[in-house]
Amino acid sequence: MEHTAIPRRLGERMTVELSITSNFTFLTGASHPEDYAERAAFEGLEAIAIADANSVAGIVRAHQRLKEIARIVAARAAAEAEDGPIGPPRPAHIPAPPSLSIRTVPRLVPAARLVLTEGLEITVLAATRAGWGRLCRLLTVGRRRAAKGACDLRLEDLLEGMEGMELILHAPPDLPAGAGRTASEDRGPGDARQAGAALSGGPPGPGGAGPLSAGVWRPLARRLAQRFGGQMHLALAPVYDGADSVRFDRLARLAAALGLPTIATARPILHHGRRRKLADVLTAIRLGLRVDELGRAALANGEQRLRGPSEMRRLLGRHEGALDRAAALAARCSFDIASLRYEYPSEIADGESPRQRLARLAREGLDWRYPGGAPAKVRAMLEHELQLIAKLNYEPYFLTVRDIVAFARERGILCQGRGSAANSVVCYCMGVTSVSPEIGTMVFERFVSEARDEPPDIDVDFEHERREEVIQHIYERYGRHRAGLCATVIHYRGKRAIREVGAAMGLSKDTIGALSSQLWGFFSTNGLEDQRMREIGLDPEDRRLKLTMELIHEIVGFPRHLSQHVGGFVVTEGRLDELVPIENAAMEDRTVICWDKDDIEALGILKVDVLSLGMLTCIRKAFDLLKMHHGQDHDLAALPQEDPKVYDMLCRADSVGVFQVESRAQMNFLPRMRPRNFYDLVIEVAIIRPGPIQGDMVHPYIRRRNGEEEVSFPSDELGQVLGKTLGVPLFQEQAMQIAIIGAGFTPDEADRLRRALATFKKRGNITDFRSRFLRGMARNGYDAEFAERCFSQIEGFGSYGFPESHAASFALLVYASAWIKCHHPAVFACALLNAQPMGFYAPAQIVRDAREHGVEVRPVSIEASYWDNVLEPDGRGGLALRLGLRQIKGVREEDAAWLAAARGNGYRSVRDVWRRAGLGPHVLARLAEADVFAPLGLTRREALWEARALAGDRPLPLFAGDMEGEGVREPAAHLPEMTEGEEIVEDYVAMRLTLRRHPVALLRHILTPGSA
Repeated sequence: MEHTAIPRRLGERMTVELSITSNFTFLTGASHPEDYAERAAFEGLEAIAIADANSVAGIVRAHQRLKEIARIVAARAAAEAEDGPIGPPRPAHIPAPPSLSIRTVPRLVPAARLVLTEGLEITVLAATRAGWGRLCRLLTVGRRRAAKGACDLRLEDLLEGMEGMELILHAPPDLPAGAGRTASEDRGPGDARQAGAALSGGPPGPGGAGPLSAGVWRPLARRLAQRFGGQMHLALAPVYDGADSVRFDRLARLAAALGLPTIATARPILHHGRRRKLADVLTAIRLGLRVDELGRAALANGEQRLRGPSEMRRLLGRHEGALDRAAALAARCSFDIASLRYEYPSEIADGESPRQRLARLAREGLDWRYPGGAPAKVRAMLEHELQLIAKLNYEPYFLTVRDIVAFARERGILCQGRGSAANSVVCYCMGVTSVSPEIGTMVFERFVSEARDEPPDIDVDFEHERREEVIQHIYERYGRHRAGLCATVIHYRGKRAIREVGAAMGLSKDTIGALSSQLWGFFSTNGLEDQRMREIGLDPEDRRLKLTMELIHEIVGFPRHLSQHVGGFVVTEGRLDELVPIENAAMEDRTVICWDKDDIEALGILKVDVLSLGMLTCIRKAFDLLKMHHGQDHDLAALPQEDPKVYDMLCRADSVGVFQVESRAQMNFLPRMRPRNFYDLVIEVAIIRPGPIQGDMVHPYIRRRNGEEEVSFPSDELGQVLGKTLGVPLFQEQAMQIAIIGAGFTPDEADRLRRALATFKKRGNITDFRSRFLRGMARNGYDAEFAERCFSQIEGFGSYGFPESHAASFALLVYASAWIKCHHPAVFACALLNAQPMGFYAPAQIVRDAREHGVEVRPVSIEASYWDNVLEPDGRGGLALRLGLRQIKGVREEDAAWLAAARGNGYRSVRDVWRRAGLGPHVLARLAEADVFAPLGLTRREALWEARALAGDRPLPLFAGDMEGEGVREPAAHLPEMTEGEEIVEDYVAMRLTLRRHPVALLRHILTPGSA
C-alpha cells in the first residue's frame, strides 16, 4: 500500500465510485483491480465497482484484496482494543503511516461496462443475485456470437430484460442537451472533437464503436430511458479539460429531458496519476503506434484517476447531489460476490444418492484392487475417508471424476489421477489412480480438510492424442451451458514486456532484440541490469532507455489477454452462464469462462483438471504392442512390482526416454541416488526440482542417504514431518508443515502462503511472508541457516513445487516406462516414436538408444511401412522395429493410409505408386528423398528422378502405357551414385535420423589423428 490516505473531514459524507476501468480491459486500464481496492481504502470510499468493458474478469481480484484489507483492519482494531493505539503519539502535522490510516474497507459492487455495437456505453451494476445471473448470461450471448476476445452485444439484447440490475448510461462529453432538436442541429464542432475518445474523454478502448453524434445517441438513450426508467441513471463524468462545470450543467439538463437521475463518477482508468505514462504505453501497444505518434489518443493529463470524497465534491460543485445519489444507488445493490453460491452437479444415478453410489463403487473397487482381500488398515482408511467426504458433501465431486475416468477406460484411453485427494483409498478403489495410498505418508485430512473447508484437488492425466475425446464428452454430458474450461490470464513477463514496451517507446529493433535476448532474466536488481546493458553496448543512463526500463518493470505482471486453461473444467448443477460469463476459445469447439483457477478457488468453486500427458500415450501404445506380439495384458496397477532389473537399469542412468528421469540432471543424479524401491522413485521425481535445489536440499539428502552425514531433525515435531526424507524437506506439504510447526503460522496464514506460491510469478508477493517466517523460526529455537534454506525452498516451490501425492503418481509412470524399456526395448522404442512429439529426445536419439539395446531397426520401406512404426519378426525369435512413414517430413497420415491401402502384392515403380495410391508428385518426391524405394532396386536419386518426371504428367489409365509391351519409355538416366556422407545428410534432411553411420564417424580420422 503505497499512498497515504487523504483524511476525511469531520462529518464528511462518504462517497462511491461505480465505473472503474481496470487493466482487465486489456491494454486500456492502467491499474490492477487490487490497486483500486487499496487506493479506495486509503481514500475512504464506501463502495467501488470494477466495471471493465464487456467483462467481469477482474472482479475477483478486487474482492480478494478487499478481504485482505478487511482482515488487516480487523486485526489492528483488535490489537488496539487490547493494547491501546499502535505506536507513540504523533504530532498533528505528521501524517499517519499508510498501514495505520485505513479505517474504511470499501464494499465491492459487481459490475461490467457494456459496450454495444450501436456505440452506447452502459455500466451495469448487479443489484441482486438474479441480476448477476442475467448480467452473466447477457455477456455470454455477446461473447458466444463473436470470436475469442471480442463481444457482439446489441441494444435488443438489453431490451429483453434487465431485472435485478441498475444501469448507468454514459453520454459523450459534449453532447448537446436541448430537448427536441433535430439530428442536423445536434451535429456540431463538438462531434469531431470526440473522434479519438471512447471512455468519456479517455483513450479509445477495445471493442467500442466510439461516441455517437447527438442525432444517433439521443433516440437510443430515450428508448432505453423509457424501457428502464426506474433502473437507469445518467453519469456525470468529468473530462478534466477546464469545461467540466458547463458540461455538468448540460448533462443535468439532458438527464431532466430524458427523465433520468444523475449520478457522479470519475470514470477512472488509473488508480493514481503516476500511471499516466503507462496508460499511454498501453494505448500505443493497442493501436500499434509509438507513444510520440498517439496525438489525441494520449491522455492530456493524469487526472482520470480514482478520487476521494473531497476532490469529487469540489469537482462537481453545485451538482454534488449526484455523488449522494451514487452512494444511495450503491446501497441498493445488495449482491456480494462472496455470497455467490456454487452448486456442483448432484450426480444422482439410478435412484441412488451420491453418498450411496460413492460408497458402493468404492467398496466394489476394494474387492477389485485386492482380490485376495484388503488389509484391515486399508479398509479402515476407506471407511474413514468416506465419512469425511460425506461430512463435507464432496461425494458428487469424486463421482464426477470417477465417471470421466470410467468413460476414458471404456474408450481404451489410458489415464492416471494425481493431486492431493487423488492419492486416497477412495480414488484408488474407483480406478482414478493406480498408486496404492499405502505408499504415501500424508493423511487424508491434509487434502480434504474439515477445518480449512477447501475443495479437494484431483488432476487426471489422459493420453495427449486422445484428451479431446474426453473434453467433448464432458461438454456433451453436461451441456455447454453447464460446463466450461477455466481461463488462464496471460501476464506480461520479461521478454514480452521488453518487446512491446520497447516498440511503443520507439527503441530500434536491434536494441529491443539485444534487451529481450540478454536482459530479460536480470529483473531482480537494477545493478545487474545496468551492468548487463553496458556489456551489450547500451547506455543505461540514456533518458529514453531509462524511462523504457521503468515502464517495463511497471507493466510486468499486467494481464495481456485471456487464454484457456490446460484442462481445468468447471461444471455446475444449474446454468454455468448464470455464475460466470462463458466465451469462445481460440480452439474450435472449446468454450471458457473468464476466471482463472486462482479466482475460482477464491470463490470456492470446484474444478476438475482434465490434462494431457505424452507418456500415457506411449505407455498405452506399448501395452497394445505387448498384447499383440506377446499376448501379455498389462495395466499400470498390475505391472510386476519392485523388479530389481528395473532399478539396476536406472542406477546405471540408462533412462533415455523414461518418464521424468530422462534429463541430463536426472541421469547425473540416478547413480548417486541409486533407487532400490518405489518410494526412492517418488523422491527422485521430487528432488531434482527448483525448490529443493534452490533450498540446497539435494546434497544433504544424498550425504544422509549414503551414511556420510548423521540423520538428525531440527525438533521432534518436525521429525514427524521429515522422517521419510531423512530430515530434509523435499515436498510441498512438508514446506507448509514447517511453516505451521516451525514458524508458528496459523492454518489460515499457511493457506495464504500456499496461495502466494501459486501467484508468485504474477505478483511476486511471496517475500511478504519472509520476515514473518524467519522470526517465527528463530522464536521457536530453529537455526537461522536452516530457516533461510527452508524459506528459499518455499520460494522455489512458488514456481515449481511438487507435492508428495503428485510425485507418487509420476513415480508410477517412471516405473512403468522403465519396466517396459528394461524388458521390451523394441516395444518401448516403437511406442515412444509413435507418441512423438514428446520428451527430451529426438527420434534419432531414440533409434540410436534402441540399437544400443540390441534392437534391429529397419528403414522406412515402400513395401513394408505404414504410418506408425511397427514391430516385425527379426528371424531370430525376437522383434525388429520397422520405421514408419510418420518419420518422413512432409508426409501426412492420409497419404500413408492411401499408400498402405493400395499396396496389394507390392509396387513395381514410382509411377505405379502414383497411379494406384493416387499420391501427388510432391509426396512421391518426399518419399524418394527418404530412400523408401530401395526395396524396388531404385537408388535415392533414381527414385527422385522418376518422381520429378511425374510433375504435370497425368495420362488416363487406358493410355498410361504401363501394360506389358506397350508404351514408349524415356531412356534411363545414368545418375552418379551418392557418397555415404551425402546419403547420411539426405537421411537427416528427410527424416531427422539415419540408420547409417553417425555423421561424426566420417570425420573420425580428422578428429582423431592416427585412428583407423
